[in-house]
Amino acid sequence: MSLALVIAFTVLALLCLLALLWSRWPGWLKGLLVVGVTVFYFYGEALVHETWGWPSADALPERFVLLAAVIEEPGAKTAGALYVWVNAIEDGKPVRQPRAYRLPYTKDLHALLNEGMKKIRQGVSQVGTSEPRAGRGGLSWLRPGNDEQVVKIRDMPKPQLPEK
Repeated sequence: MSLALVIAFTVLALLCLLALLWSRWPGWLKGLLVVGVTVFYFYGEALVHETWGWPSADALPERFVLLAAVIEEPGAKTAGALYVWVNAIEDGKPVRQPRAYRLPYTKDLHALLNEGMKKIRQGVSQVGTSEPRAGRGGLSWLRPGNDEQVVKIRDMPKPQLPEK
C-alpha cells in the first residue's frame, strides 16, 4: 500500500508541474491548482498516518473498554505521552476494531491507567468515559484533541442474567 501511495503522490506532483509549466491557464487558476494540491497533500498525509496504525491524536470516544496502555514518562528531551488501546462502545456494545490513542502526559492519568492495567492483568475488565473539560472557551475549538478531556476508568459491571 505504501508504494502505491508514493506513486500516486508522485503522479499528482508531475501532473501539477506539467499544468504549471506548459498550460496556457491564467495565473489565478495556476495558483488555485497549487493551493488545491497542497491541501490535498496534507489531507492525504493525515489519512496515511491513520491507516498505518499510528496512534490517533483525536479525542477518546465517550465510552470505551480499556485494552492496554503504554506510558512514556516526561524526560529532559520529551514531554511524555500516554498511549492507550481502546474499543469504543456504541449502542452498548464494543465496536469490532480497537484504536490506539495518544494522550498528553499527566500524573493523574498516569496513575489512573496504571491502576486500570493492574486490574486488567488480574482479569477485571475496565471501562472508561471521557468528556470535554468544562470551561472550554475562546478559540479552543481550533485545537480539537484530547488535551481538554476528563478521563475516568472503572471496573466493568458484571452482566445481569435473566431469571429462569
